[in-house]
Amino acid sequence: MTVQLQPKDFRAIEAIFGAHNYDPIDVVLSRGEGVWVWDTDGNRYLDCLAAYSAVNQGHCHTKIREALVEQSSRLTITSRAFRNDVLALFYEEICDLTNSRKVLMANSGVEAVEAAIKSVRKWGYRVKGVEDGAAEIIVCSNNFHGRTISVVSFSSDSVARRDFGPFTPGFRSIPFGDSEALESAITPNTVGFLVEPIQGEAGVILPPGGYFKKVREICTANNVMLILDEIQTGLGRTGRLLAEEHEEIEADVTVVGKALGGGFYPVSAVLSNTEVLGTLQPGEHGSTFGGNPLACAVARSALTVLVEEDMIENADTVGKYFLDRLSEIQSDSIRDVRGRGLMLAVELRPEAGGARIYCERLRDRGVLAKETHTNTIRLSPPLVITADQVDWVVEQFDSVLQG
Repeated sequence: MTVQLQPKDFRAIEAIFGAHNYDPIDVVLSRGEGVWVWDTDGNRYLDCLAAYSAVNQGHCHTKIREALVEQSSRLTITSRAFRNDVLALFYEEICDLTNSRKVLMANSGVEAVEAAIKSVRKWGYRVKGVEDGAAEIIVCSNNFHGRTISVVSFSSDSVARRDFGPFTPGFRSIPFGDSEALESAITPNTVGFLVEPIQGEAGVILPPGGYFKKVREICTANNVMLILDEIQTGLGRTGRLLAEEHEEIEADVTVVGKALGGGFYPVSAVLSNTEVLGTLQPGEHGSTFGGNPLACAVARSALTVLVEEDMIENADTVGKYFLDRLSEIQSDSIRDVRGRGLMLAVELRPEAGGARIYCERLRDRGVLAKETHTNTIRLSPPLVITADQVDWVVEQFDSVLQG
């Protein structure tokens, strides 16, 4: 006999058996389609988080699902001990789309960040001529690149670091958006500058206009590799395929993930040039699942629908409209509204009582969003959201902020 579990049962089971390393908004979801998700009681919500941009294409996109099912019936994994007939096609397509020269496949975003760090360090030793063990990578305060030991080693988030040391050396932190600080921090041992185009976890923090043009000039002049973490900002989120396009620059190394799997499968990649990724030799880096045929088939379809269904253009157009509508809300609780494309944030004043309570009130009105850094509500819906749906979300925001 099949036992029908109730929402309270799911919560209780999680509490008993799961590590308590997340504090989710209290809703138990069971189904999704496009911008919508449904809970186990049948209540419908508009998803304004999109799994932190992993579902840019919308929940359960038909074409991506078809690619997953078709490939899963043929071949799912070979490991990289053998070749498969999908990997090369993915390489070619993503390089053509992003103007890259080489690709290194991985699974999660932070795994790709680690791979980028390793690759740039190796380039520093083999090509730039840095003394062995002395390579430095500059990062920004309030960054978020994942939670492995090496990555939290250069985090400024005390919660991410507490009780996890000793930490990995070789990183130097500077303020985000300060090109003069970057120039001052560079030494002969500097091999890379790792930075998010927009700091998402920090609260959707945008740098000053022209910042990345100056950063590109500084990195080029000092023979330092510019590493852009586009795991959240990339693949259409900001209204461009890659956020670097807003300032018409090209990174030396770009890290993508999340939406590369279309919400179906964990896929990430390091995109770079032959100079950096060409230093890697067999046995020096790898992943059993990285580049498997199922991942590549999903990623190819995920990229195809982004382009063919004009999702990137929609993110640009509807994102500007969303930002304008949010800016029209008259509330003493709002300190700032900001963002680019469909990567938006509403920052509340400290006296408003924290963003969490407003996220819970939004949930009760059918909108799912998540707080970050206590006072900020992030809004990053699937890129298929319409202007009418934006109007409805803004109505709910207005109601909870006024109430």
